[in-house]
Amino acid sequence: MAGDVPARGPDAPGAPLPIGLVGTGKHGARYLAHATRDVPGLRVVAICRRDEAAGRALARELGVAFHRTVAELVADPAVRAVVAAAPPSIHEELVRACVGEGKPLLIEKPLATDADAAFRIRDAVLVSGLPCLVGHTLRFNATVARVCELLPRLGAVGQVELTQSFEPSRLDWLDDPVRSGGGNVLHTGVHSFDLLRLLTGREALEVACFVERVATRRTEDSFVASIRLGGAAEAAVLASVAGSRATGSRAGSIRVVGREAQIVADHVHGELALLRGRGRELEERVADVPTVLALLRAFPAVAAGRARPAADVRDGAAAVAVADACYRSVESGRRVAVRTE
Repeated sequence: MAGDVPARGPDAPGAPLPIGLVGTGKHGARYLAHATRDVPGLRVVAICRRDEAAGRALARELGVAFHRTVAELVADPAVRAVVAAAPPSIHEELVRACVGEGKPLLIEKPLATDADAAFRIRDAVLVSGLPCLVGHTLRFNATVARVCELLPRLGAVGQVELTQSFEPSRLDWLDDPVRSGGGNVLHTGVHSFDLLRLLTGREALEVACFVERVATRRTEDSFVASIRLGGAAEAAVLASVAGSRATGSRAGSIRVVGREAQIVADHVHGELALLRGRGRELEERVADVPTVLALLRAFPAVAAGRARPAADVRDGAAAVAVADACYRSVESGRRVAVRTE
């Protein structure tokens, strides 16, 4: 009898969440591969891609719907939630559509191309109550998680140094300021700016920044920023953040200096040590975790309201605000205040 058969529709308990994926290029392909192969809690039912011919061909291969525009994908009744791995220049349009349709959203970083857009997105999502997970994937990195566990052993933290270095990007649009909104400061630096807030519990107050073009032509691929963070009764925290996308190697160093001890780590190579005095109190190697996979696995619970997002729109907007301050510092040649509104 029909009554004896458990419901397995999209709203049935335990059923995969039907998602629409915006962007299936180089980065979006990683999301697509994990969502279709490694995350039982998700089911891709529609895609949207700027390259229409390639998008339609991929949709036929996958047996899913293809939509020419973000608005069409979000309005698709079969789509219950949206995952976006596309340039940030479309994020505000995407968020407006998801808020209008009430569809939960996982959105890649950076949240926006500048602080104004980031704050508009933040406020729209917070007012609507829309579940929204921002793709600050370093929060899912196993080495970062271990650093956070060890922070109480350091005493009061007074200084942080973060660096990330990678190969030059093969994404043409990243060097197009109209589509990307910026270079390495915005697209990789936001990971470090978000990590600063996670490690210190402080907000960035002011920034001084320098940038260079090494392999790129129109946007920066190398930067160094000095940042002062505050927001508590203790003394300010001083931070240095550097990024490069102009090397044939990869590294992601973390140094957190406390009054009693310090941590030195590398989130790319999974290395960590806690230093006390002239010795090493501990030294560890941390197993790698595919962070995009971890992000996608977290999304169904966030979309259903069962879990808080590891990074929400307030975190995403705060990171973009620091990047925005970096660009204003470069333009003015001075240190500048980080905006909050």
